[in-house]
Amino acid sequence: MNEKKNSKKRKTIIRIIKGKRMNEKKSPKKRKKTILIAAGIILIALIIFFNFKSQREKAIKVTVEKVTRQDLTSKISASGEVKPKKSVNISAHIPGRIIIIGVQEGQRVKIGDFLLKLESTQYEANADRDRARIQSSKADLIRAEAILRKDELYYERYKKLFEEDLISSEQLEAARAQYDVSKAQHEAILFQIKQAEASLQSTLDNLQKTVYNSPIDGIITSLRVEEGEVALVGTMNNPGTVLMTIADLSVMEVEVEVDETDVVGLKIGQLSEVRVDAFPNKTIKGKVTEIGSSALLKLTSSEESKDFKVVITLENPPENLKPGLSASADIITAEKKDALAVPISALVLREKEAEDPEKKEKQEEGVYLIEETRAKFSPVQKGIIGELMLEIISGLEEGQKIVIGPYSALRQLKDDMLTKAEEKKEQ
Repeated sequence: MNEKKNSKKRKTIIRIIKGKRMNEKKSPKKRKKTILIAAGIILIALIIFFNFKSQREKAIKVTVEKVTRQDLTSKISASGEVKPKKSVNISAHIPGRIIIIGVQEGQRVKIGDFLLKLESTQYEANADRDRARIQSSKADLIRAEAILRKDELYYERYKKLFEEDLISSEQLEAARAQYDVSKAQHEAILFQIKQAEASLQSTLDNLQKTVYNSPIDGIITSLRVEEGEVALVGTMNNPGTVLMTIADLSVMEVEVEVDETDVVGLKIGQLSEVRVDAFPNKTIKGKVTEIGSSALLKLTSSEESKDFKVVITLENPPENLKPGLSASADIITAEKKDALAVPISALVLREKEAEDPEKKEKQEEGVYLIEETRAKFSPVQKGIIGELMLEIISGLEEGQKIVIGPYSALRQLKDDMLTKAEEKKEQ
């Protein structure tokens, strides 16, 4: 029995040894096969990864244009109305009823021409009263002068008598007092005469103001009263009656309102192109002749932007140009020939990290260049701005391709992004 058991053990050990030897012979082949399989799997994975990456990076469609040179003109646009350079409102200086109007609206007048007359009866009566008061005061003055001379001689005689000890000091003082009283009465009458003459002068001035003559050569552009109406004098809170307006239409202006951000670029003498709504097909040349030094007062919130008055004097305006017509003006602030220019739509702003980490991020202006198929941001320094183009002082060269749109593409565009460029179509 023991021999049988031992023979089984020997057979089992022999099988195990043979199995190990077989495995040792087969292991190099298995390793090689395993390595090849792993390499194949890695290669397939890489191919799939790169294909997936290339499919995931979609090209952004953009419109490109080459940087060119052209003439640029920078303008500031504003709106306003036509006004004559010289315009006078004839207002009431004194109250009174209008009895005569000697002109009509639209009539041409010259300096000194009669315009209208107010009722003057009261002022004539006041003048007669002042003249009578002056004459009465002059008569009193003659009597006062006679009394003064008499009292003066009386006082001088008493002084000599006192020196000779013929009268008392009380008598001398009484004579002196009487002389002083006469002298004071004489001076009082003189003051009364001056007061009456001043009153007469004022009354005559008011009487003269009842007649209105033209202060300038011009045209009656507005006649606001009728005969029989009462002209009122203005007060601090109540404006007086404006009787009529006379304007010299030989020199016409356009008064426009310019925003505070643009007015700093304006200068006296800059050329302007003016368009009047009533003359849609005509452009009138002009020059800036006045720039407001303070903002216009408006009954709006102070948080809104401020506007400044700018006056443009027109050159050769149409003969039928009338005050009050609406107008718009393009003021030429700068011109440059053969400037390196790009469309305004190409300019973008992006956040720029400051060198000092403690400082806040800043924005930088620039454009996106197209190098092969990739976008590259290029900071630029801009110059004057035209209607659709702007000047580039530095950062670009003539002939480079830049992205000019669309706006949605410019918003998401970043450095090294893949692009699909389309040349801008000529219009």
